[in-house]
Amino acid sequence: MTDQQDLASVLDAVRDAVPTLRANGADAEERRWIPDENIRLLDKAGVFRAAVPRAHGGLDLGVADQFKVIAEVARGCPSTGWLTMVWLTSTWCASLYPDRAQKEVFEGGNTRVSIVFAPTGTLTPVEGGYRLNGTWGYNSGVRGADWDLLAAMVERPDGSHEELVALVPVSELEITDDWHVSAGAATGSCTTTAEDVFVPAHRVVSLEEAMVSATGDRENTGATGRNYGLLGYVLSGVAAAFTGIARGAYELFLERLPGRGITYTDWTDQKLHPLTQIQVATAANKIDAAEALADLWLEVLQSRADAGEQPTDEQKAVIRGRTAYAAQLAKEAVEVLYEASGGSVIRREVALQRFHRDIQGFALHALVQRDANLEVQGRVLVGMDPGTYFL
Repeated sequence: MTDQQDLASVLDAVRDAVPTLRANGADAEERRWIPDENIRLLDKAGVFRAAVPRAHGGLDLGVADQFKVIAEVARGCPSTGWLTMVWLTSTWCASLYPDRAQKEVFEGGNTRVSIVFAPTGTLTPVEGGYRLNGTWGYNSGVRGADWDLLAAMVERPDGSHEELVALVPVSELEITDDWHVSAGAATGSCTTTAEDVFVPAHRVVSLEEAMVSATGDRENTGATGRNYGLLGYVLSGVAAAFTGIARGAYELFLERLPGRGITYTDWTDQKLHPLTQIQVATAANKIDAAEALADLWLEVLQSRADAGEQPTDEQKAVIRGRTAYAAQLAKEAVEVLYEASGGSVIRREVALQRFHRDIQGFALHALVQRDANLEVQGRVLVGMDPGTYFL
């Protein structure tokens, strides 16, 4: 099949799964992890093949198509959408490793990979590779992943330090069940520990090289259309989760609207009130604006990858600002709908309150903090340097 046929097949199957994902939401939050049924449905839909290279039996979808898949999952369940974002973007990151590692990870054409960028571990060089030790918090998706990408520091002979990323089977790690939170509870973002884990050299890459898809010992380099700027690619997936959550909240609001009055007033049908009409239009426009903004950065990411080039630092800075702003618009849309929903929305069985809490929590993630990212974008817009190497 063509890429578009593959995409259509995945999206159709995910759309069919959305009602089940929503129905499982309360149970997922209670368990602090998504039900196995959610994973099975996404697996059957082909979601976990989306970012796997075709050379290894995957669908190898482009960044814009992955955006659509992530958003569609998030429309059904915010936490499942967040995990899908983590698993797809991390799977793509694994495609930056040497061919030998890719063969191990992608065998069968279907895999789930999680990641932690914070370098809270250490790598010690030994014969044939490294010994990994450390503890990583907020490891979203590790409970359902096959592999984990863990950032760690290594000390070089000259005393300098370098940040590397180790690719480790989850079976070799210890997972602590410590995820007790008020938002994104079903992501199961538990703490992970490595104790003297041996990591062969072919499963370790430099973060600096990975950031610009400059890692070696692999055939999928150059103008393959998939060597994206790492941070922009990951941020795109994050923004996709936000827009999907907002779409889901919008649908849930409209489902509850018929027959609802406005308490302590003469309005027996809320939808007839001009304020409600304004609120619905405002939310819809914020979501549409977020998706339209996404088209701008997705075109930059894909055109650069097609040319075998990285976006410029200025383009990367703009992508940081635009992805964060799109996420902000999506969050604002959910806030408008939540505030228009009346006191009953706080009941646990009303799914909209979970969408609202989850998007509020996800918006606190450092990668999507609005002001920090807009500052980076604004600096280049006024002719300054981005002010950060993390692009």
